[in-house]
Amino acid sequence: MSTLIRDVYEHELDSILALNNAAGPAILPLDAARLRRIFDTADYFRVAERDGNMAGFLVGFGPDSDHDSSNFAWFRERHESFFYIDRIVVASRRRGGGVGRAFYADVQSFAEVRWPLLACEVLIEHDNDPARLFHGSFGFQEEGQHVMPETGVRASMLAKPMCSYPWVRERYRGQLPNVPWLLQPRQRGGGGPQRATGT
Repeated sequence: MSTLIRDVYEHELDSILALNNAAGPAILPLDAARLRRIFDTADYFRVAERDGNMAGFLVGFGPDSDHDSSNFAWFRERHESFFYIDRIVVASRRRGGGVGRAFYADVQSFAEVRWPLLACEVLIEHDNDPARLFHGSFGFQEEGQHVMPETGVRASMLAKPMCSYPWVRERYRGQLPNVPWLLQPRQRGGGGPQRATGT
């Protein structure tokens, strides 16, 4: 059973909103307006498909984004250059089946040629040890903790150095080759995929 990671389509936003808000207390809820803003501004917004059905999504932002998350701001205060995973949601029936690992392989492939650090957070007030273990198995380390003023929820702030980045920066000096797998995953505000890859 293969997982397809591809760019989000605009007509899928209602399904993504429902998936996000059914994910439980470890994921902050969204409303339609906020999801639309994310869709219009995210540097990375991709979905996973299994058997033709949506199995999850991942959203991320580069450091120059105007993303208004306090967790994003926490990293921006400490790092000049990073890529921030805002949220990953996997449908409950697909958890434990490798969808999250497929997403992280894909987002790391995107980030490691552009930024020196991959950053995210895990909410730690909801018995979220499986998520912390998952991130630890990918090499993330806690840089600190942050209480989000908008919710009062405490988060473990995690980061992982992108080992390939120094070599890519030195070799290509910001001008990546024009090959399909290095294309930006999506066009800002676009209505659908620019490319798709099987993972």
